[in-house]
Amino acid sequence: MPFLQLATLAVIQGITEFLPISSSGHLRLVALLSGWPDQGLMIDVAVHVGTLFAVMTYLWRDIVAMLVGLGRAFQGRFDSGFRLLLQLIVATLPVIAAGYFLDRLAPGLFDKLEIIAWATLIFGIVLWLADRSSMTLRRVEHLAYSDVIIIGLSQVLALIPGTSRSGITMTAARVLDMERRDAARFSMLLSMPTILGAGVLKGWDLYKSGDSLLAIDAVVAAGLSFVVAIITIMVMMAWLRRASFTPFVVYRIVLGGGLLALVYGLI
Repeated sequence: MPFLQLATLAVIQGITEFLPISSSGHLRLVALLSGWPDQGLMIDVAVHVGTLFAVMTYLWRDIVAMLVGLGRAFQGRFDSGFRLLLQLIVATLPVIAAGYFLDRLAPGLFDKLEIIAWATLIFGIVLWLADRSSMTLRRVEHLAYSDVIIIGLSQVLALIPGTSRSGITMTAARVLDMERRDAARFSMLLSMPTILGAGVLKGWDLYKSGDSLLAIDAVVAAGLSFVVAIITIMVMMAWLRRASFTPFVVYRIVLGGGLLALVYGLI
């Protein structure tokens, strides 16, 4: 694969995975608008794995707490780390089930520019409404299991490209009156099981294929997306310490509106 295409995909993934603007939608836009040949699912997963390592690096304290909590659970002691681990599992189950059936029954159903455009616009506005109307009272530690089920169910909507997994989970968290940084934190934690599962499955496929050239491309893509993602996470969390999601909403409205104008022949 040409390095320019590889670098473009890695940078886009690194920037968009944790911002509420839809990484899958942007990756599909590259394929639809650039004229480049489809990069394939393997490279898609590679850039996601890079962002997985980025979020694990940033949230290492939460990961250690969950691992320690799991160890203590085997000894019959249940702490906040183990509770967080269970909450992530509960919140992940709906999207696993929905993704499995969607892939079996209607693969590629939403891979249309018109759908990406409308999802980008509509769910951007929904994020703005949730962020504007909700209070900032609760943290991750305050979430009940009913709350994580709501956030997990919202994640199913992210199967529509343009919705944004991070965006829709942050939206649900804000509806539940979570602080902005904690909404982003839980969204990032929730990304790990999904990305890890896809990475393991496709990594095994890559190993079995014996395609060394593809393996090199995948490693380069993962490395680039890692660097870009860790920088993006730090900038986003610093921003949310003192400001709102409005800039992301404005970007989504501009992008979604522009894409709709393109789809309907207005430009």
